[in-house]
Amino acid sequence: MDIRELLEKVRGGKLEIDAAEKYLRSHSGVRAYEEMGYAKLDTDRKRRSGFAEVIYCQGKSDEFLPEIFRKLYEAEGEVFGTRADAHQYEIVRAVLPDISYDPVSRILKLEKKDKEHTGLVAVCTGGTSDIPVAEEAAQTAEYFGSRVERIYDVGVSGIHRLLSCEKKVREANCVIAVAGMEGALASVIGGLVANPVIAVPTSVGYGASFHGLSALLTMINSCANGIVTVNIDNGFGAGYVATQINRLAERGKSNG
Repeated sequence: MDIRELLEKVRGGKLEIDAAEKYLRSHSGVRAYEEMGYAKLDTDRKRRSGFAEVIYCQGKSDEFLPEIFRKLYEAEGEVFGTRADAHQYEIVRAVLPDISYDPVSRILKLEKKDKEHTGLVAVCTGGTSDIPVAEEAAQTAEYFGSRVERIYDVGVSGIHRLLSCEKKVREANCVIAVAGMEGALASVIGGLVANPVIAVPTSVGYGASFHGLSALLTMINSCANGIVTVNIDNGFGAGYVATQINRLAERGKSNG
């Protein structure tokens, strides 16, 4: 179908505008982005994937970071950055005064007000030292519209703490298990729930934990089924995938 034929169908009411736009985008090979010289902002990402572009702040130049935040905020009406520090918060706040910073998760964000949060993602940690990574996961999932239940400090050294919360964990569409040391929490949760578990190894532990490698290997080698594992300290990745699972689960309920 050529462009003229496409336009004729739209004019004749035989093709909806949304369908025509989808056809043009899929056949033109063109993808929208904003050229900034030092960065190409992927302003088309939300349409393609359902998730707007997120800014990884660590290592970014002070010269570039504020303008990247401003441009994405203008494009989306909200903006989200990970692995930021207090200095980056101050320089971004100069262009976006309402932006907030959480020093625990190191998230820098400015959200739309009255955002709806649906479904349920449970975020569990082995100990309180795992909370920074867990908060990165939890706040990522919340930013993308998931309702989150935090269940912290329920590690295997006192497993009765987890079992006392078992009902809440089982109700979730997806569970994020964040743990360092030997990383056994994900295996235990995987044996308790019917829904997917996303294991997040953290770099918490003594020398033989090898900065999270021990937990990573334990989680990858878990004998419990239904567990997938993200990279060490990758709370953002866990929150992102959990939201995808949560959205699918809620869509299935509404279609059912």
